[in-house]
Amino acid sequence: MLIYSDLMGQGITISDYIDVMRNGFSMDLSMAAYLTILPAILNILHIWIAPRWLPIAEKTYLAITAIAIAIIACLDMALYGYWGFRIDMTPIFYFTSSPASALASAEWWQLLAAIVIAAVASALIYLALRFAATRVEVKAIKSIPATIATLLLLAAMFIPLRGGVTVSTMNLSRAYFSPNQRLNHAAINPVFSLMYSALHNDDFASKYQYMDATEASRLFDELNATVHNDSTAVATPLLKCDRPDIYLIILESFSSHLMPSLGGESIAVGLDSLANEGILFTNFYANSIRTDRALPSILSGFPAQPSTSIMKHVDKTDAMPSIPSELKKAGYKLTYYYGGDANFTNMQAFLVNSGFENIVSDKDFAISDRTGKWGAPDHLVFERALADAAAVDESAQPLFNVIQTSSSHEPFEVPYSNPKFADTPSKNAFAYTDSCTFAFIDAMRSMPRADRTLFILVPDHQGAYPRNIESAVERHRIPLILFGQAIAQPRQRIDVVGSQNNIAATLLGMLGIDHSMFKFSKDMLNDTTGHFAVFTEPSLIGIVTPADTTVYNCESDTPVLESGNASKRLTEQAKAYLQNLYTTISNL
Repeated sequence: MLIYSDLMGQGITISDYIDVMRNGFSMDLSMAAYLTILPAILNILHIWIAPRWLPIAEKTYLAITAIAIAIIACLDMALYGYWGFRIDMTPIFYFTSSPASALASAEWWQLLAAIVIAAVASALIYLALRFAATRVEVKAIKSIPATIATLLLLAAMFIPLRGGVTVSTMNLSRAYFSPNQRLNHAAINPVFSLMYSALHNDDFASKYQYMDATEASRLFDELNATVHNDSTAVATPLLKCDRPDIYLIILESFSSHLMPSLGGESIAVGLDSLANEGILFTNFYANSIRTDRALPSILSGFPAQPSTSIMKHVDKTDAMPSIPSELKKAGYKLTYYYGGDANFTNMQAFLVNSGFENIVSDKDFAISDRTGKWGAPDHLVFERALADAAAVDESAQPLFNVIQTSSSHEPFEVPYSNPKFADTPSKNAFAYTDSCTFAFIDAMRSMPRADRTLFILVPDHQGAYPRNIESAVERHRIPLILFGQAIAQPRQRIDVVGSQNNIAATLLGMLGIDHSMFKFSKDMLNDTTGHFAVFTEPSLIGIVTPADTTVYNCESDTPVLESGNASKRLTEQAKAYLQNLYTTISNL
């Protein structure tokens, strides 16, 4: 922060320095725990044996650790000004692939200065570690109680190493706390950042390269340009006002199989009634299988990947466009509501990168309210959003609020008991979240700004009920519902084929906001372009058009399903789509 004070922005105070250290401290503890494991094991050995090599091994380990920490810290400090993100595997890749090229830009005196600074830092860190080590006296006393006590201390390090005892493990998202990205970066431990990158690194540029780049681009453009006779006549204009309040409700694990209007069971009856009153997209698909892969699809129009989650790569999500960031430019105030741990799977980092100013999560609810494994139950999250809506002045700026539910997630333990579903906890959990959602929207009808409020309801990923659907296409079939008094022509059913990555272009198109930066998102209300749905699972990509369907195993390079007259062509287009997706990720 001192060296790059010019990058930190204006108005940085002592309080910001404290906040950076406070929010990064758990990551520092985690890294310290990782590095303490081997010395702890050596201490346990020392209780029983005292060979000459044991002190030498300890000193050698501390020396290697000191040198590694110093080099990483110095390299991180030098590169941040150029790259704008904390150190990851990129410089390692550059150096191992071409040492001369990696060092070509540096002057001789810079290299010499780096060596001297790293050497001094290594010596100081080593002395500090040796001082700490000598404070703990270990003798070969062959004591079982001492061994047990040391083993318990070693086991206790699992807590800081993991980052706590909640479902969220330590990740880079823990450091993200501020709208100022530089402060978030400053809170990241550079050694942890490098280790995390090494463990989650993907060589995107070489992944799924099936054909020449020119051919891949041509097939990708061909897929996007294909116009099918699938458009539904949509009454226009779709909205009564230019800048409605928007509530995007992301429903954990819901699917079309819960709704009678889509041929499912009578479980999500509230959602079904909203679909019948509002606008229902009947041929809609989830992009993914997990929430961390779904959020970029929904909020950034970026399709899920079969081999990874883009949210693991914080620096890449920072470079992605998003619905929140575009709405923020248009004057919207942004809030995200979630009853669980916002750090889970780097979610908070992704949300901050997307532009959210206010993130309400488990820490904003009383401990007594966090009764479920995933934090506060859905009804309390909706109550918080409802209370905030009631406090909004009628003349205030438009709102974009996202409410992410979590109670309809395994183990399906909810504060609700419907006798109809007494024997099926999953159905009962879906009925609970459905009732909470309907109650919230029903209460919102009486709010002063109800006449200019739009609700968008969509599941986060493929459904959790029913289990074991063999068809990948059916597994990913979900509803998309638009509801609210802001809709000019309600009670519409739209049969256009689409998937979650198309929400971005469709919503921004409705609002008259440019969405050309969303390369993988298509306006489902625009009948002059081709429409299709895309979904991925580990090793699979599927594409559905009105006429053809393909499900392709991208690891074995074989089709799993080809249906329709042009399905073989669609398989080639699916491969090109996947290749373009990974090339885009590589270039982020």
